[in-house]
Amino acid sequence: MMNGLRSELLKYKRTFMGKLIVLVPVFFAGYALIMQATLMKHPLSQNRSWMWDSLLALIFNWWTFVFLPLGFALFAALAAGQEKKSGNYRALRSRCISPKLLWIYKVAAMAVYSLLSSMVLTLAAILAGVFAKSGAIPFRQIAAASIVCWAASLALIPIQLWAATWKGLFLSMGIGFAGMTAGVLAAPEPFWFTVPWSWAIRLMCPIVGVHPNGSILENGDPLLDTSVIPIGIVVPFAVFLAATLLTAVWFNRREETC
Repeated sequence: MMNGLRSELLKYKRTFMGKLIVLVPVFFAGYALIMQATLMKHPLSQNRSWMWDSLLALIFNWWTFVFLPLGFALFAALAAGQEKKSGNYRALRSRCISPKLLWIYKVAAMAVYSLLSSMVLTLAAILAGVFAKSGAIPFRQIAAASIVCWAASLALIPIQLWAATWKGLFLSMGIGFAGMTAGVLAAPEPFWFTVPWSWAIRLMCPIVGVHPNGSILENGDPLLDTSVIPIGIVVPFAVFLAATLLTAVWFNRREETC
């Protein structure tokens, strides 16, 4: 099991996908830092707590709204494209490895890389706050936001990988764009848990205090209710397992007919 996962991880070590896991979170943190500079005329801009609130709202709102749907769609397309160029899994299949296992290894590798990207985001957010002289660092809040974002978005991996493997870049990115729109629209609604792309966006409301539209939530706002967090972690994990198994069965049938 570990050898198969290690093999998948090594495939992307020196690829564009490997670079993206570092460059993208750094970009979002840098972008948030620049945007916050334009907010310094805000009457609360000298309040250290507000400075962290606004910075984290910018970082994690854009991370969940843009990167998770589109970034995962692009990652999946790059992973599927690399396999297509290298022979559509034929080299590994010649070693009598089950297509189902190959698929699960690839999903697991993408999950690991997305976790690494979340860790880079945590560090980038901290450094951005230090650079902006925002005061005491809310380590727990930043770490919680990053990990919850990752956990809530796991279900997108097998969905996007299936789309990219089946029809390529355009379907994967098309689903990503549709998910991005549906996610931000559904996040503040009671049915948010029915839309996988809204899960991370919705959970940032109580953790970071940011509305799906990017504004900072006022005290007493219903979206600050923390009771959604357990649902927003358990449901995505269950859907992730189910989607991984279902797409693995699909991939196994596809490879058997090739």
